[in-house]
Amino acid sequence: MRGALFLKLKNMDKRFLQTEEKIDFVKSTFSRELSEKLRLTKVSSPIAVIDGTGINDDLNGTEQPVRFPVRSLNGRQAVIVHSLAKWKRVRLEQLNVSEGEGILTDMRALRPDEECGPLHSIYVDQWDWEVHIAEKQRTLQFLKLTVGKIYESLKATERSISIMYPDLVPVLPVEITFIHSEELMRKYPGLTPRQRENEAARQYRAVFIIGIGGVMSNGEVHDGRAPDYDDWSSVNDDGYTGLNGDIIFWNPVLEKAFEISSMGVRVDKPALLRQLAKCGCPEREKLPFHKMVLSGFIPLSIGGGIGQSRLCMFMLRKDHIGEVQVGIWSEETEQECQRKAVALL
Repeated sequence: MRGALFLKLKNMDKRFLQTEEKIDFVKSTFSRELSEKLRLTKVSSPIAVIDGTGINDDLNGTEQPVRFPVRSLNGRQAVIVHSLAKWKRVRLEQLNVSEGEGILTDMRALRPDEECGPLHSIYVDQWDWEVHIAEKQRTLQFLKLTVGKIYESLKATERSISIMYPDLVPVLPVEITFIHSEELMRKYPGLTPRQRENEAARQYRAVFIIGIGGVMSNGEVHDGRAPDYDDWSSVNDDGYTGLNGDIIFWNPVLEKAFEISSMGVRVDKPALLRQLAKCGCPEREKLPFHKMVLSGFIPLSIGGGIGQSRLCMFMLRKDHIGEVQVGIWSEETEQECQRKAVALL
C-alpha cells in the first residue's frame, strides 16, 4: 500500500516536471520571437510603485491594489502593480529608447479583486512591452501592422511547440481577423459583449477586437478601459473610434473565446484630456504621470500585455490556469479540480 502511494506521488512529480519544462519552452520561445519582430530589449521592472503618482494601471477603474507602508520612506504608501502600462512609457524616456525600438519585461502583479476561476488568478504574469513610435504612426493601419507581428510570433511559437511536442497540433489560422467592437455589436445586437466574443472567436479562430473602452452606438462599452493609457476615443481610419483592442483566440479545449492580449496606441495630450473628461476624472491631470503626457515629456508609444500563463494554458491545451502557474485556490476549487483530474501546480 505504502509502495503504491509512493509510486503514485513519484509519477505525479514527474508529470509536473514535464509540464514545467513545456512552460519554460513556451515562455522562452515566444519572448525571443516577440523581441525579434518588435525590436525589443529585455529590461527589469518593479513589483511595486509609490502610490499617488498615477503610474499604476487602474484597469477598469474599480480594482483596488495591495497597499503597504514603506518604513524607509517614513511610512509612505506603495502599491503592488496591476500592470506596467504606464510605467513602461516613462521607462522609454528614462532609457532614451529610439523610435521604432522598445522594451520587454516580465511583469508580476497581484489583483486581489479578480474573480478566480479556470481563466483567472489573483497572481498575474505577463509580458509587458512598449515601443517608441512617431506621431504619424498613431493610426489604425500601424496598430494592425503591430498586431500582425505579434500574431506571427504566436504562430511561430505554436509551430516550434508542435515540433518539440508532436501531440500538440497547431490550431491557429493563417491570419488574424480584425473587427471593431461597433461592427461586432451590430452583427450580434442581441448578445452580450462576452457572447459576441465567443461568436467571433468561433467563426474566425483568431480575432482582434478594436476600440475597447469607447461607447458604442447602443450606449454601451464592449469592455472597460482606464482613461490614461490606451487611446480608445480617437477617430480611426475606418471611421470608428479607438486605436486599441484585444487579441482573442478560440480555445479548442474550453470551447470558448480566450483573451491572450490587451494592447493599443497610447494616449497623446488630446486623447488623454478627452478620456479623463469622459470618465469624470479630470483631476488626474495634476498627477506626475499625466503631467508628463500632457507636457510631451515622455514618448508617444504603442504597447500592451500578453498573458504568460494564459499563453501557456492555450499552447499546452490546459483546462485551468492553475495547471501552468502556482496560485491560491479555494478548497472548493481544489476539490473540483481533483474530481476532473486537473492537476494544479
